[in-house]
Amino acid sequence: MARVAKVLLEFVNTCPHCAGHERDVRDVAAQYGDAVETRFYVAGKDFDYVRRYGVITRGTLIVNETVRYEEPSRGVIERAVAEAMAEA
Repeated sequence: MARVAKVLLEFVNTCPHCAGHERDVRDVAAQYGDAVETRFYVAGKDFDYVRRYGVITRGTLIVNETVRYEEPSRGVIERAVAEAMAEA
């Protein structure tokens, strides 16, 4: 059986408005089951992401530690995950 590469989605929540985007990331990731791993960070509370990505001041979706989306929406999240899954 071939091993399927996982897609890593990281979301940095910087404000109360970003909670809706975080929910969208969870919903979209759930559609792909175990093929997608998610990590969520809250600015000012979590600092693990700062060393890798620097200071982030707006809600940001990071796909596979390389591609950043600084203006996420449901459509952007869906497209980003679909593209990453196609490349995996």
